[in-house]
Amino acid sequence: MVSYNVTVYTANLATASTFNSVSIKLVGTDGESKHTWLISLKWALSFLRGAVSSFTVSCPASIGKLVLIEIDKPRFLRYFEDSWFPAKVEVNSPEGDTYNFPIYRWITDGQVHRFREGTALRVFEDHHHLGKYSREQELEEREKDFRWDVYQEGIPHCLKAEGPLSLPDEVRFSFTKTTELLYTVSTGLAELQLKGLSGSEENWSDIESINEVFCCKQTDISEYVHDHWKEDAFFGYQFLNGVNPMLIQRCSTLPNTFPVSDDMVSLSGQCSLTDEMKRGNIFLCDYKCLDGLTPNIVNGKDQYLMAPLVLLHKTPDDKLMPIAIQLKQTPADDNPIFFPTDSEYDWLMAKIFVRGADFTEHQLNVHLMRTHLLAEVFAVSLLRNVPMVHPLYKLLVPHTRYTLQINYLGRALLISETGIITQYAACGGEGTKTLLKRSLASLTYSSLCIPDDIAARGLEDVPNFYYRDDGLKLWDIIHRCVQGVLSFYYKNDAELQKDSELQKWISDIFEYGFLSQAGKGIPQSFTTVAELVKFVTMVIFTCSAQHAAVNAGQYDYCGWMPNSPVSLQHPPPTTKGTTSEATMLQTFPNVNATVQGMSTFWVLSKHSTDFVSLGHYPEEHFSEKIPCKLIKDFHGELQELSAAIKARNENLEVPYTYLDPTEVENSVAL
Repeated sequence: MVSYNVTVYTANLATASTFNSVSIKLVGTDGESKHTWLISLKWALSFLRGAVSSFTVSCPASIGKLVLIEIDKPRFLRYFEDSWFPAKVEVNSPEGDTYNFPIYRWITDGQVHRFREGTALRVFEDHHHLGKYSREQELEEREKDFRWDVYQEGIPHCLKAEGPLSLPDEVRFSFTKTTELLYTVSTGLAELQLKGLSGSEENWSDIESINEVFCCKQTDISEYVHDHWKEDAFFGYQFLNGVNPMLIQRCSTLPNTFPVSDDMVSLSGQCSLTDEMKRGNIFLCDYKCLDGLTPNIVNGKDQYLMAPLVLLHKTPDDKLMPIAIQLKQTPADDNPIFFPTDSEYDWLMAKIFVRGADFTEHQLNVHLMRTHLLAEVFAVSLLRNVPMVHPLYKLLVPHTRYTLQINYLGRALLISETGIITQYAACGGEGTKTLLKRSLASLTYSSLCIPDDIAARGLEDVPNFYYRDDGLKLWDIIHRCVQGVLSFYYKNDAELQKDSELQKWISDIFEYGFLSQAGKGIPQSFTTVAELVKFVTMVIFTCSAQHAAVNAGQYDYCGWMPNSPVSLQHPPPTTKGTTSEATMLQTFPNVNATVQGMSTFWVLSKHSTDFVSLGHYPEEHFSEKIPCKLIKDFHGELQELSAAIKARNENLEVPYTYLDPTEVENSVAL
């Protein structure tokens, strides 16, 4: 007889324990053990939360190199069944070898579950008959659990689900996250109801009334926004380091639709507009994607959504100052171009309409389309097509955590027929559907890769652009890790090309995510390792850093409603000199629309206590030394970047924290 020492690690998660009996079978290249009940002196305490318990499995002779294990958890006394979350199983063989079996899955039934040894294997090198059978069975089950669905024609497909509880256990929120999210939402709504605000369709009577609501929940930056939202310098700053740094671009030639001439603008330093464009000091934000959208009706009132053009000037002291705003795309007598030299409220109202347009562009394109919806496509394709033993699964699965459930809730609570955006935002209902289609239609692969995107927009040398500075460094750190890991498994392009599971992953992303539109530059298949490395870098960056950049600051910059109104219920001025503070208050959204927006931003900006930051991988999917070292090095580089960002922020009037790796979540989880 020979003995195998089996150590079972139960995850340190709420409700991870089980009191059911557990049995195991070891399967090797030369044979297999019998199913053995895992019994120790701990008895019922063996599989409690965080427990590490050891057992002995005996065999008549060595069963060779271990390939997989089978685990089952029959019901206790045939009546009671509880869920169990084993983290991993470690087996020491009589030959002195150690085998790791990563699990990190809920086991909720009494069925037999197979888990592969942790050494990554691509499909063409998986030769053991039981290993291949296990691989095929896993993917067959995943195809049933993770099915594509069409939420709306013309946008990326999503996971088919009837509700949060119908999602597979492995992708659902933890007990901790569920509890905290429910608490945050319920207490926020209760506070609004107690104040009688959530149902009020009245206009705001004065700015101080808005402040009374805002003062209940503040951050350091939201207070700064409250104090500086009217200032031109802060208005310009937000195009670089606010929640939407994705629209601004260097302007060398004005669009024909924006007839601003030298004699119209007054630039610091007595420079002409033409000369400053040649020097690269003029920038444009064009909201043409919003042109012609059908605005919403909120509280029975028509809303107004503009498609502005904004011209900005980089001054000699490196401030980005707005110098001209046109609120509609087509020049006309009733579509004046506004300038800082206009009356206080003419200019302020023009900026308010720009901020309202930016809210829509940010929420539906920059945030929803370009992070949430794409992250869901990446995740569903991975879970359908790539088994746990594959190196790509091991590399990417941490970046799928909670994405499928948060997206289901987002569709149900924000953009459904009864969703908050549908009910209260200027671009609700049909406008949302149209804009999402336009967003996907205009999306390109290069715009998802920050080095390419920054270069295409001509923003390489714009000063005080912290999104760019931190984002490019993060991209490089992620790229080095991805290149190291994937190059370890794929020694040449030929190996990559014959990996059918990997090719199916990208093929499904192209078909279901980008709707088979070849002109976007998205690869339909991988032919080189370099192509794969860049694409996987983009996936990780999108699911972690890019989402953090456009999500984490929502309450900071949108909590003070005048800086980011969810809707505007009065048309913009068509003639200069007709606006006032009263006009502004009449234009702002009603009380209920304001507070619903503020409470939503608060919820979407709150981390749960089980937040996992980029570079932290509590689930150990890799077993080989080199990938493990590369991931350790990755974590170390992120720590160095975090320290540098913190040091820089100490000297900034408005710190930029959203791409500090300690603040970047591994996945689209909120």
